Amino acid sequence: MRNGNYLFTSESVSEGHPDKICDRISDAIVDSFLSHDPHSRVAVEALSTTNRVVLAGEVRGPSEVDAELIEQVVRHAIKEIGYEQDGFHWQRLSLENHIHEQSADIAQGVDAAGNKDEGAGDQGIMFGHACTETDELMPAPIHFSHSILRSLAEARHSGAEPGLGPDAKSQVTLKYENGRPRRAASVVVSTQHSADLSQDAVREIVRPHVVNVLPEGWMCEEAEFYVNPTGRFVIGGPDGDCGLTGRKIIVDTYGGAAPHGGGAFSGKDPTKVDRSAAYAARYLAKNVVAAGLAERCTLQLSYAIGVPKPLSLYVDTEGTGQVDEDRLSAILQELMDLSPRGIREHLGLSKPIYARTAAYGHFGRAVDADGGFSWERLDLVDSLKSAFNA
Repeated sequence: MRNGNYLFTSESVSEGHPDKICDRISDAIVDSFLSHDPHSRVAVEALSTTNRVVLAGEVRGPSEVDAELIEQVVRHAIKEIGYEQDGFHWQRLSLENHIHEQSADIAQGVDAAGNKDEGAGDQGIMFGHACTETDELMPAPIHFSHSILRSLAEARHSGAEPGLGPDAKSQVTLKYENGRPRRAASVVVSTQHSADLSQDAVREIVRPHVVNVLPEGWMCEEAEFYVNPTGRFVIGGPDGDCGLTGRKIIVDTYGGAAPHGGGAFSGKDPTKVDRSAAYAARYLAKNVVAAGLAERCTLQLSYAIGVPKPLSLYVDTEGTGQVDEDRLSAILQELMDLSPRGIREHLGLSKPIYARTAAYGHFGRAVDADGGFSWERLDLVDSLKSAFNA
């Protein structure tokens, strides 16, 4: 992001969006393996379309997680989202399972052996970001986009709004003045609904969920408030559009307000640095900002498959830093072992905590008592302040 006056937009999609259904399925399978064996290796993708789900990928884990259990996990995940529609029903859909054993060539590069520590599961670059735009230290457009859809989902699940369906999208454009968000310039919400609801009725259902999420006085002008702009959204979910795991990576992270390395998170166990190193980068960036060392912080990590240590750690405080960035990079590497094993142990990632991450963003969430969203902790703040006498 930059200083000056401008508009910036981010979007979110609900748990019932076809792609998010697939993320939820993939992460529920990861959780199932990790709950039986925290050392499981999982890389599973899903495809969803009209009354059909297809699974593919590779795993190494306990025999208890067999095809029958995986089918139960998939159907339960879809039922929890709320799909009991003619074109996509958790009980009646067809399931194809093409999951197979992990490649031995990959396993030998990743596993610890003798004096060799556990290596990264793949090469790649990962980014983390934090800023002072919200209390959650997240960019404001993606934060509000997520919050609108979570509010609508809570109303749907509670029964308060029975006319809403699981599939929904939001998009928030904020007006920035001198580099700070000041109000909404436009808001777009599209939500699946029952056939007996008119567009005007859906608009009034949606309105309070937007007004209550945005700060007071931030609501856009009425002409810039768009609800179901096509006029009708009855057919939704995989019956309306095919879904795939890992196709909403910008929604999952910072809404385009910060760089993305390109790797998806869902369906991957925490030895995959696409996931765990992105969590570590967010954790470090958030602690830097929370410690008052910068108003904005972006970190990049890079890895090579089979190599434990990161190849690089880049820190950019985007002109807002109060300390030397090279020294900050060195201090962060002293405070946290950024090898795959070090990240996993520091953040406690070998737990079944991933299905809950599949919708409404992986970042800016409250830390759960069981260790979920541990990368949102602020337990390095005191050490960072001490290191810089801040």
